[in-house]
Amino acid sequence: MPDHSSARQPLSNKEKRDLDVEISFLEGLTQRDPQYVEALQLLGDNYTRRDRFRDGLTVDEHLAKLLPDDSMVFYNLACSYSLTDRIDESITALNKAVHLGYKDSRWMDEDPDLNNVRTDPRYKRIRRQLEVKFSSH
Repeated sequence: MPDHSSARQPLSNKEKRDLDVEISFLEGLTQRDPQYVEALQLLGDNYTRRDRFRDGLTVDEHLAKLLPDDSMVFYNLACSYSLTDRIDESITALNKAVHLGYKDSRWMDEDPDLNNVRTDPRYKRIRRQLEVKFSSH
């Protein structure tokens, strides 16, 4: 699960170095075990924090194959597609995340990773589906 508190805040040089070391370590782990889900999730988050959006997208696409029923995986995939300007794919992944049970509408409306899709009318439809789906619970 992403750490919302650190979303898109500029990193200090030390934080960048620390992240690069962690990325290097996680890349080694995931090369040895391409199905190590926890390491892949951390690696994808770290790539995004270092603005390595295409690398993060590659990881998220792999996770979506490993965990095809995980709403958080598809939410993160939607974010990666948004960050790489692949709006149609982002909307599709976000829709799937909601259908799989993603329900944090407040974060969805604030998440800077989704800035590219929030102006799309399909985003508003997904938000309405989310409200309808979870208002009855």
